Amino acid sequence: MYTVQSTTKHIIPTPPARPPVLTRELLAAGGATVLVRQDEPGVRLLSDAERRASLAEFMSTRPAGDLWIFAYGSLVWNPALRVAERRVAEVRGWHRSFCLSMAVGRGTPDEPGLVLGLDHGGVCEGVAYRIAERDIASELPILWSREMLIGGYNPTWVDVIGDDGEKFGVAITFTIDRAHDNYAGSLPQYEKVRRLAMAEGSWGSSADYLFRTIGGLREHGIRDMEMERPGDLVDAASFEELDEAA
Repeated sequence: MYTVQSTTKHIIPTPPARPPVLTRELLAAGGATVLVRQDEPGVRLLSDAERRASLAEFMSTRPAGDLWIFAYGSLVWNPALRVAERRVAEVRGWHRSFCLSMAVGRGTPDEPGLVLGLDHGGVCEGVAYRIAERDIASELPILWSREMLIGGYNPTWVDVIGDDGEKFGVAITFTIDRAHDNYAGSLPQYEKVRRLAMAEGSWGSSADYLFRTIGGLREHGIRDMEMERPGDLVDAASFEELDEAA
């Protein structure tokens, strides 16, 4: 159950105080795979070998300089990584969108959920994490075990822009693969809200993901109306369900 604080325009959903399911320790031990197999034993996942190959191929194109990760969704409020530095940052040419369908993790095959991806066009504000050079070998496999497990993302190098409007680095982020079966960017708004309100899997509910992301962005001074409008609608839907059950 969420505690809701009202404002003049938008609801501020306060997530429950329980810790996130996906901890660094669980991810390092392969626990994300174990959990999604509970949602759907036959789900097609990238194997350890496929993820290692993906990471090695991607890192072979690493630009010079510090290694940053650009977070725009759950990584904002739950990086689950050893982080040397964090900065609010902007990425241009991409926008945050509920465009990745999740039949495991944040939903089930019967009630798939939705999570965020970076889709083409626009601008996205988020959080950039710098990973110390000594930690890259331990942290990136953990990141890949989370973001590249189910399919639907393309790891991408993007310029990260600071508050002064200047580029301060190049970061890894995860953009949506529009050709993937899990791409859901064309869903009507009603269906997106319904999925966000209803779907739940072994990693938690889609509503929990939504509200924690809104809260995490606000903690960094970021107000994304394209996130907060669905938050209002999902919150209203949850209250309607409570009224009907009363």
